[in-house]
Amino acid sequence: MQAAGKRVAMVLAKNFEDIEAIDPKNYLEGLGAEVTVIGIEAGRIEGKKGGALEADATFAEADPTAFDLLVIPGGGAPENLRIHRPAVEFTRRFVDSGKPVGAICHGAQLLISAKVLPGRTVTAVNKIGDDLINAGARYIDEPLVIDGNLITSRTPGDLPVFNEALGKALAGVPAEA
Repeated sequence: MQAAGKRVAMVLAKNFEDIEAIDPKNYLEGLGAEVTVIGIEAGRIEGKKGGALEADATFAEADPTAFDLLVIPGGGAPENLRIHRPAVEFTRRFVDSGKPVGAICHGAQLLISAKVLPGRTVTAVNKIGDDLINAGARYIDEPLVIDGNLITSRTPGDLPVFNEALGKALAGVPAEA
């Protein structure tokens, strides 16, 4: 599987779940993709457990049409992103484009705020299952759920299947989940 020349947008805010950002970033870069971290503001973004990533761009600078895949890690970042209108709009435009969007754990909170879940089947950490249902989604508790261009997973334990699904989507390999 190759992703050379592909561009990935990873949206982050403070308090992200370290491994849910760093692991997919490293995996996708290992496939040859260029991962751009997009933040509310430029500079260092601190994770929940001591990790950190640098924002390569802000939402004011980033154009969803310039990317092939969107990744939304979990932790506390989605809660911080969903109250930032440019982050919500970026996400809505990306989902509406039909290009693949991956969200893990609490990442689906940003999808809720972008109002892109009615009629979609997704998974996430079980703590937000009711929120997903209330947003019009069909929530199922599975390690990986693919519904059209949405790729969702529950927790860090699901990262191997999540990363593989992201890589396949980026490489244009048909989904199997």
